[in-house]
Amino acid sequence: MQRKLHHMASNQPREGRYMEESILDNQPIDLVLASTSPRRKQLFEQEKLRFRVLSAHVDETLDADLRARPFDAVQKLAEKKAHAVVNAILADENYRGFLVVVGADTMVARGGEVFGKPTSASDATRMLRALSGTSHYVHTGVSVWYCFAGEHESDFSLAYRSFTDTTRVTFRQLSSLDIETYLATGEPFDKAGAYGIQGSAAQFVQQLDGLRSTVVGFPMERFLHEFADVVQRVKLS
Repeated sequence: MQRKLHHMASNQPREGRYMEESILDNQPIDLVLASTSPRRKQLFEQEKLRFRVLSAHVDETLDADLRARPFDAVQKLAEKKAHAVVNAILADENYRGFLVVVGADTMVARGGEVFGKPTSASDATRMLRALSGTSHYVHTGVSVWYCFAGEHESDFSLAYRSFTDTTRVTFRQLSSLDIETYLATGEPFDKAGAYGIQGSAAQFVQQLDGLRSTVVGFPMERFLHEFADVVQRVKLS
């Protein structure tokens, strides 16, 4: 069975014929997290969700216009990651079932500047100095793709829905010793903005406006609420 995936508008859910039928109520869900981030994996495990992890191999290069709009950029990248994993799974023409793939991407932004993962200790130092004593925004985009592949070519349906969640983070003033000590932990180097709120950088946070999980890398509370139909069916007993 050859399956061709088509892009759809992401501002609202799209439901195909088979997603509207009650037969899906009895279908086990194959939940896939399209991210190898240990923080996202831990958040899913903490909620006792039955899921598996697949890496999304995508080009994360953004054009200048989109990069200047991190709220939109993270959603676009989340969609690309989820789409890539859906395509990888459906490359197996024998795949049958109800597939739900979750993609996510996080960016840290302040005053028009986007802070990715630091490339070196000096880059991490630069980022932390820029964030010191100021407020910045952490945007996490989430894209959830539903796919049903039945026995026949006509038994195929695809839909997705995406959103971006934003948390405002205010850092206290950081001293050179604060930054040097934090760099020595090794924590900053695989994290957007050069810090992880779930680690020792929590001591830098003076105020948090929004979901902490969004800063960690996945707005779990919002996901649990907006996709309760999926969550209820993948909870481990």
